[in-house]
Amino acid sequence: MATGSGGLLSVDFEVIGKVQGVFFRKYTQQNAAKRGLVGWVQNTERGSVVGKMQGPEKDVKDMKRWLKKTGSPKSRIERCIFKDEQEITQRGFKSFEIIK
Repeated sequence: MATGSGGLLSVDFEVIGKVQGVFFRKYTQQNAAKRGLVGWVQNTERGSVVGKMQGPEKDVKDMKRWLKKTGSPKSRIERCIFKDEQEITQRGFKSFEIIK
């Protein structure tokens, strides 16, 4: 778990609810890029959206809140699961991508 030192964090996420067919991945990509985060997002066969994000601790925390509470305008988020949160020394991606 992150120690709160303000360094870089990496965290995996899964968003469950009405999150497919409502431009959730597009809005996630836009919001992540706006915060300077890198990683990826994709739909699952079970109807959820999964991804990984990396970036400064404050921005990752803001994005976690966005994934949990806001999402895309037509989405309905039932719950959001975060796992494998850890401090990293460098980003593992160049940008934030939508995986088809």
